[in-house]
Formats: sequence, C-alpha cells, structure tokens
Amino acid sequence: MVNHSEQSMRSAIEDKLSAHFGVRPEQASDGQLFSACAMLIREAISRQRTLEGPDAGKKQVHYLSMEFLLGRSLMKNAFNLGLLDELRAALRAMGREPDDIFEAEPDAGLGNGGLGRLAACYMDSAATLGIPATGYCLCYELGIFRQKMENGGQTEQADVWLPLGESWLVPCYEDMVEVRFGGRVEPQWDSMGNYHADYRDYTAVLALPRDMLIAGYGCRRVNTLRLWEARSAQSLDMHLFSSGKYAKSLEQRTMAEVITKVLYPADDHLEGKALRIEQQYFFVSATAQSIVRHHLRAHGTLTDFADYHAVQINDTHPTLIIPELMRIFMDDHGLGWDEAWQIVTACVSYTNHTIMSEALETWPQGLIQSLLPRIWEILLEINRRWRDRLAAVFGESEKVGRNLVIHSGRVHMANLCAAACRHVNGVSALHGSILKNELFHDNYLLTPERFTYITNGIDHRRWLSQSNPQLHALLCELIGDGYLRAPEELCKLKAFADDTQVLIRLEQIKSANKARFAAWLSRCSDFRLNTDAILDVQVKRLHEYKRQLLCAMLITHLQQRIHDDPGAPFVPRSFVFGAKAAAGYTVAKRIIRLLCSLAADVHADPLCRGKLQVHFLENYRVSAAEILMPAAQVSEQISTAGKEASGTGNMKLMANGAVTIGTLDGANVEMYARLGDENMFLFGLRSEDATRLRATGYDPGAVYAASPAIRRVLDRFSQGFSDGESYADLVSRLLYGGDEYLLLADFADYVACHDRMYETICRPERRAAISLANIAESGYFAADRAVAQYRDEIWQL
Repeated sequence: MVNHSEQSMRSAIEDKLSAHFGVRPEQASDGQLFSACAMLIREAISRQRTLEGPDAGKKQVHYLSMEFLLGRSLMKNAFNLGLLDELRAALRAMGREPDDIFEAEPDAGLGNGGLGRLAACYMDSAATLGIPATGYCLCYELGIFRQKMENGGQTEQADVWLPLGESWLVPCYEDMVEVRFGGRVEPQWDSMGNYHADYRDYTAVLALPRDMLIAGYGCRRVNTLRLWEARSAQSLDMHLFSSGKYAKSLEQRTMAEVITKVLYPADDHLEGKALRIEQQYFFVSATAQSIVRHHLRAHGTLTDFADYHAVQINDTHPTLIIPELMRIFMDDHGLGWDEAWQIVTACVSYTNHTIMSEALETWPQGLIQSLLPRIWEILLEINRRWRDRLAAVFGESEKVGRNLVIHSGRVHMANLCAAACRHVNGVSALHGSILKNELFHDNYLLTPERFTYITNGIDHRRWLSQSNPQLHALLCELIGDGYLRAPEELCKLKAFADDTQVLIRLEQIKSANKARFAAWLSRCSDFRLNTDAILDVQVKRLHEYKRQLLCAMLITHLQQRIHDDPGAPFVPRSFVFGAKAAAGYTVAKRIIRLLCSLAADVHADPLCRGKLQVHFLENYRVSAAEILMPAAQVSEQISTAGKEASGTGNMKLMANGAVTIGTLDGANVEMYARLGDENMFLFGLRSEDATRLRATGYDPGAVYAASPAIRRVLDRFSQGFSDGESYADLVSRLLYGGDEYLLLADFADYVACHDRMYETICRPERRAAISLANIAESGYFAADRAVAQYRDEIWQL
C-alpha cells in the first residue's frame, strides 16, 4: 500500500501539471489533470513494484488474449492502491470535481466483449492473489470501433484512445523483437542427417512492447500487461522519397503499422483474413520470443522451461504460439523435435470460451503457407504425427479426419489446441460438459484427464465496491469489508434477509443508482428514463444466439397488449439495450436497426407513455456499464441453451442485486443452483431439449401457424414500425431459415415467465428480498475464486 496525504497528493499533482504541461491547476484542462494524476499513480505503482523483488525463481503465468477490455484505469488503480479517497479530496481541494476528471479518461481500446473483460478481471485477481502473471495483447491504435447511431442504425468510427490512454504505457525499447513474414524456407541438412530450416527473403516487422502495470488490491504485488505495437524495420525508403514518390516511400511502414491498427478487422475478404493471421502471428511470435529470452537470462537453459512457465491461450486466436515455440526451440536453440514438443505440451494450456463455429477459427492453408512458410512446415509435421496417433486408437475412421489439424484445405486452430495443450478447459459446468461430450469428445476419450472446467468470475471490487459505492458502504456496515479480499463472505448478508430496514435501504440505493444512470443518460442522449419504472436491461455483444431479437419480440407483444386493453394493470418498465455488432455481421446490424425502430415507435406511442420505454444505448463500453449495472433491476440472460459458454454480465448484474430472467445456459446453471426458483426466473428449452428438438425436425413455420401471438408480432416486424422500414428479412430467417436459435420455440414460455416475474417484483419488499439473495450468493462468481482454481488446477504454481 502507498501512503499519501491529501496535501502531499495535491502538491504532487500540481508538480506534474507544472513540469509536463506548464500550467497551474486552475488553468489545466480535465485531460491535462487526468494525465497528471495518471502519471502520479503510475509512478506510485512502479515504486511499489520495486519493493516486491524479482520473480526469477518462481513459476510465471503468461496469459495470452487478443482482447483486454480494461475500461478506465485511474479510479481502479487508485482504489487498489488505497489512494482513491486521498485523490478525490486533493482534486476537490483544487476546485475540481473528481468525477469530471475520471470521465476525461477514455476507455482503453483493447477489447470488445466478455473475452476481453474477463482477461482484465483475471489480471486484477492474479495480482491481488500474489500470482506472478504477465498478460499479453496487441496495442491497438484504434481499438475495435466507436459505435455511432446514425439514421437508425450502427455506424463504425475510429476509437481514438491513445493520446490520453498512453499515460499508462511504458515503452520498453530494450525488449523489442523482430517478427518475420513471407519469404521462403530452404532446407539444409547437416552431416548427421538432421534438417535445418534456412529462412530467407522474409519481411521483418518490429514488435515494441508497451507495458501497462497492474496493481493488486491491498498488496504490494504488481504485474504487467505487455502490449505489442507493430513498427516497420524501415520507416522510410529514402531512395523513393528522394525521387518524389512520397506515398510509396512510406508503403512498408504503413503495411507494418496496420497490423496493430484495429482489433478484429473485417475478414469477409481475403485481405482481411491475411491481416487477421498477421495479427495473430505477430502477437504470439513477439510474446514467445520475449518469454524465451527472459527465461534464458534467468536460467541459462531451456531444459527446465516448463518448470518455470505456464502459458494460457484464450480462445483460438493465440494458438500459433504452439508452432512458434517449436520453431524457436528447434531453429534458434537447436533442440530436437521430441524435446521441443515435450516442453511445449507441458506448459501450454487452452481455454475454450465459446463453441460457436466462427470462433473456432480455421484458416485457408494457402494463406498460412505464403505468410508463414516455416510455421507451415511445423504444422505439417504436427499434423502427420497427430494423424498417426489418432489412427492408432480409432483406426481409419471419420474420427481421424475430423480431428486433424490440417484437412479440407484448412488449418483448424481448435484441433491444434486439442492435439498439443496440457489442459483444455471450459468456462462453466455446462460448457465443460459440452466440450467433453460434443466438441472435443474424441480427444476426451483419448486423454480425459486433460479436460476440465473453471466457471468464469468477475472483479467484484470493480463491479460492486467501486461501481456501487452506496451498496459497498451498506455491506461494510452489515458484514464488514472482509469481502473485498474474501468474496465468499458476501453470504453473511443472508442473515439480514428478513430485516425490513435493510430491505428498505437496498431499495433506496437502487433508486439512487437509477437516478444517477438517468442523469448520465440525459447528458449523453436526448432520452429521459422513467425512474419510476422497472429498469430491464440486456447488455452484451450483439449476436443472434444471445437473442436480443427475442426480447424485441416480447416488447412488441407488450405494446400490442397495451393497445388491446389500455386500462388493464401494467407494471411500468423501461428496456435498455447495449450492444455492438461486428462491422461485417449484417444480420446483427439489422437487429440493432430493428431495436432502434422499435424504440422510436414505442416512444411516439401515446398509449405506452408512462408504461413502456425502450432505449438503445450508443457505444456500450466498460465505463457505461459501471453506471448501468448498479441501476439495473432486471437482467436479461436469454441465450439459446447450450450456446453461451458462461457469460459474465449475468454475474455483474447479480452482484448489484438485479433479478435474472434467463435460460439454463452457461453460468446461469450455477447461478440457479444457488438461487432457486424463488430468486431467479427460468424459461425455455434446456440444452438437451434443444438438441432433441433439432434432431426430431423442428418446424418454425408450424409454431408460427399455431400461435396467434407470434404471428401478430412477426407480422408487425414484416410490416415495419412507425419509420416504415420492414424487417421481413429477419422474419424470413426465422420462418424459412430454420430459426437456428429457437426464438419461436421459446417465445411463449418467455412471455409467461416475464409475466410471472413482474407479478413478483412489482412488490418492493419482495423485489428487495430477491435482490439481497442475489448479492449474497454472488461471491462464488468472483474472479479471485476462478483465478485461484487456475493457479491450483491448471497452472500448478
């Protein structure tokens, strides 16, 4: 912990403003003041790091993820260091409002959805638990995109975050490495008949690490998030420049820097696929070189590499670290195949975060051959040996072909993970079962001991204590602050389940948070939230399986119900959506447009006034979630059963006391085991029911024909709302495209469950009791528990 008084903090901030910007506090902009505070906190973390001592003798964790959705860091770092109160007081003493300074910080543009947010939570927990861990990612100049709603739909704009965000980044030029693309491999054979690869005519790109320090909560541990920035080995071709070809002289620099320009470039064309592969290889090659270099400095030999390193790859994006480590061990350090393979398979583990086919990446083998010729050779040999092993067990059956690393002209990244990784884990109990019994069943039969699951968790300090300070204060009053380091202590709150005064205070806190969210919304948009209505939210990445469209069907049904009987009792409710659709995901963007059309139609409907609201929150991000989560009263977790690996938004909303309506999918299963029917509202097909329905011949047209309510809703979609735009294309996907995610099959049960839930939570005392139960049971879903499981069961520190 760092000690600073309010006065010393103020003096230090003023010194930064003077030294770096040449301004006095009253002259400084919010951005300058943020940068001064960030530099001060970063220096405090750096000093704290020096107190921890070297990690040379300890096993290191290397956590690779293409995303780290950090959000803002100033308040978080100050909170973890125990300096937040002093920082707030110092800013107020300078005549500034702390929240204005905190809001000047842009969200770090390093992630998109749950994968990146989970990685950020795990880095915080690893530091707090004293685990020596380094995160690795790319330093995206422009993030994924800034979502702008124009003409009723999503448009994508560059997310410029680095000018202020780089206050946290420390470039480490001494650790720069070279990554090679293209070229050719010439085979060389020594006198002993051993093969050596001579890599020639390649294009070199430099990888510069820009490190961000991660401080643990209430401890001295400081870990590193290493972000790789792509730079050209030749910044300018002077010959071309001197001959007047100015644009062409910068071509090599431009092609190098585009590698870390944006997260997840569209890959619906060949150039996009090539860029994705370049990003992934650049990421893993730089990371692998860095790990090996530091290991040799500390230990001098590679024979004990696996004893000192646990490499965790998240989803298939970093999978190429497997052949890249093989390349480094064999080509750069002279190890034989068997020795190199033994090391790699002893230290690399794989977390599967989704079973969706688009995330189980496969790449055209021609692109791998041309972009990464040496890696291609290694993949061929891995594939040959893996095929022999599969054939020895399964014979010449289809089980061999479907598990090969290379088949049908494509390189299958998930199969490479299954062939090489020490452990393969899912991220919830249901998901782990699906991996064993469906996705990787053949591999599971080969080596069942490699397969497990660890249910995801959230940084409860950020998502409860920091984001919901009034609730945190109440918890400290009732059960103490021990839950900050031991989240399982939240269960102590159950002792107050029948305390009327505690329930009243929970309702008051929720009302205050709704008012805060409403005020924030009114500043960001022209929407005026009805704070007397139940706040019902669905906030997550836009994907068809997450079924935002099902919620839109429900809202349309509710609007029609109001029209059928305007005088009937109706619990007022406000639906808020937040989601980004991938730039090339046309259907998801159409669903966003439908949600915006529906919102405008409900807003203009006089019969809905005071009863029903709908709003689509533009550019949903971490900092927006930190305001929304404490305010939400209903959490929509309605994905198709068997499709959501875990989910973490469900956990954040649970920890803030929202009532969940959902399917038995992902971590909802484990939430339900703790909450039961009295505190959670379930509907819909189970995973096995959905599988059986598809197998026996699901006919969405028959469901449509048999249900007047569904016909009426879908006919309204086809007709269009008040803006006149028809959504017949989305209806056709449901009726004639097979309704892949079973919206029509689950609709009636969803409506009935919604009615049952609102009949229950319209009573404040019952709503507060359910809220208390959710908060009390949320401790299990903390990242501290999940990371401790990784430490003990997978990394084996």
